[in-house]
Amino acid sequence: MKIAVSGKGGVGKSTVAAAIALTLAQRGRRVLALDADPDANLAAALGIPSATVITPISAEIALIEERTGAKVNEYGKVFRLNPEVSDLAGKLAVEHEGVGLLVLGAVRKGGGGCACPENTFIKALVTDLVLYKGETLVMDMEAGIEHLGRATATGVDVMVVVVEPGQRALDCAHAVIRMSQEIGIDNFVLVANKVAGEEDRRYVAGAFPDGEVSAFLPYCEGIRAADRDGHSALSGMGPSERAVIGSVIDQIWKSGNA
Repeated sequence: MKIAVSGKGGVGKSTVAAAIALTLAQRGRRVLALDADPDANLAAALGIPSATVITPISAEIALIEERTGAKVNEYGKVFRLNPEVSDLAGKLAVEHEGVGLLVLGAVRKGGGGCACPENTFIKALVTDLVLYKGETLVMDMEAGIEHLGRATATGVDVMVVVVEPGQRALDCAHAVIRMSQEIGIDNFVLVANKVAGEEDRRYVAGAFPDGEVSAFLPYCEGIRAADRDGHSALSGMGPSERAVIGSVIDQIWKSGNA
């Protein structure tokens, strides 16, 4: 199962993605988590110690040059458009509580969509992970909708869209769903996060009158405390929040296998 988690920045994408990945690992699944957000937070949400010192793949300059056959930042050179990447998940993933994490990072050079060795390498790696790897893949996508415009998420089985009670988050969610459908993604699980009460619940549900909201994750002080103390988002959840994550996973499997 290939799962992408998307939504507006700040709604809790990394929290939901980490909780899904860790719960799946606890259920005995082989899980690979991919942080595709340049503002990488998934390692911290997973509770990985020293998360900030993880080297993103985009910074593996020697590896990129070896696999593409071109020097980074030397533009105008010929390089391999299909570099060998199938062995990298096993070599580069940081293992934590049954989850293997890969952090893409961002290409520092301007023009993020350029046909340069770094972007070609990263695109090949993401394609390999989505289309060929046997593990359950949970991708924490970059905020907003730009990644869908680049069709990065093509090939995923289910798009999990995270919203919070706020108009901008809801507008972004509608845009994510529309653009996902344009690149062929038809299975969605919509998660309302940071729901403080019944008023918030009605507000979010009213934006999706056909009943698309799959789960409501309540505002949880334990998640904030876990983040402060360097623990996983899942460890900060109580039984009710964990039950919501479990129901989200059940809905993902139902939707992805429909």
